[in-house]
Amino acid sequence: MKKIITVFLLSILIGIFTVTCSGLNFSVSDEKEFSDNPYDDIATVDVSVPVDAQLMTYAKSVVLLEKSTGKVLYSENENEKLYPASVTKIMTILLVCEAIDSGKIKLSDSVQCSKNAASKGGSQIWLETGETMTVDELLKATCVYSANDACTLLGEYVAGSESAFNELMNSRAAELGMANTHFDNCTGLDDTTETHLTTAYDVALMSRELLKHDFIKEYTTIWMDSLRNGETQLVNTNKLIRTYDGITGLKTGTTEKAGCCVAATAKRNNMELIAVVMGSTNSNDRFESAENLLDWGFSNYELYQPSFDDSIQVNIKVLFGKTDFVGIKCPLMAPILINKDVSENITVDVEIADSVTAPVENNQIVGKIVIRNNDSVLTEYDITVSESVQKLTIFDAFYKLLTSFSDNV
Repeated sequence: MKKIITVFLLSILIGIFTVTCSGLNFSVSDEKEFSDNPYDDIATVDVSVPVDAQLMTYAKSVVLLEKSTGKVLYSENENEKLYPASVTKIMTILLVCEAIDSGKIKLSDSVQCSKNAASKGGSQIWLETGETMTVDELLKATCVYSANDACTLLGEYVAGSESAFNELMNSRAAELGMANTHFDNCTGLDDTTETHLTTAYDVALMSRELLKHDFIKEYTTIWMDSLRNGETQLVNTNKLIRTYDGITGLKTGTTEKAGCCVAATAKRNNMELIAVVMGSTNSNDRFESAENLLDWGFSNYELYQPSFDDSIQVNIKVLFGKTDFVGIKCPLMAPILINKDVSENITVDVEIADSVTAPVENNQIVGKIVIRNNDSVLTEYDITVSESVQKLTIFDAFYKLLTSFSDNV
């Protein structure tokens, strides 16, 4: 009699399961729906420039940019094409850093000076044809003293010739989105050219890329040094190295055509700013403008690092799946650039579905981390499942029901 009842009950349960799973399309009325927006690993927020901002700048063009987000905080004529003078060398230094990091060249490599490099005028360390210096020494001379001969020799060593390096510079500029830039040389000397032009915004872009090579700050923050066993003295052309709190570099430039230019970078409380000043009439004006930009940026903005209790919910229930639960993956949340006056109003809300219906795809979105300033959404991050879960088949269901019933008899 017990056997007959068992078979009868199993038949009823299987029938119910078959009807419920008809078409194997499940719906759960209380399951939350979420968008399929891709995860953005760089958090950028639409920060606004205060309407009462009245920055004192003395230049044809300026830009203030925050490094981690790439957000422009302030600008004046940022896309005007201008002569950059030795600020050009930021691109030269970037390509040298990339060659070092890729293993193509080493800081300890000895480089023999060419006749072409030795002939460069302007700021120089008076390299002689056939003289050898290490990449380390040449990079120091370029970053600190803006030496045109050392800069040219580095370009030749990386690309094989000055012209080949120039092509490399323009190619890299295009990759970085420097749409209004054309380089005719690696030094910034402009007495024989009318087409060696860039913009404050483009300079900020290549400066940001250079700062990704953190070791370069060991060179750009040197105030005084020497070469040739102390015979050649080097003094940094960027006087902010001595005076500005948190300064990290980066490069100055001066010619009659360009005026006085500087890309000044500084870091405070994990936020690094890039101030580009182009076309000042004198050196004091460029440095004062850069200081004013940096001071204003640090006074008005900060990077907020969102966090939340990731132990709130470790697993989500799976309906009609081969497994009953699935784990979740919470994203790494990048810092968010915010106006300082809203920092106390920021909240982090975690929204996770109570359950998910099989089949479940790996990385399927099941929730969001929403960061708000009062009622305004600043940014969102997707919460996903940690693995896939297959749909329960009728044979799986039969086995589970049979096992469950047997355990309770």
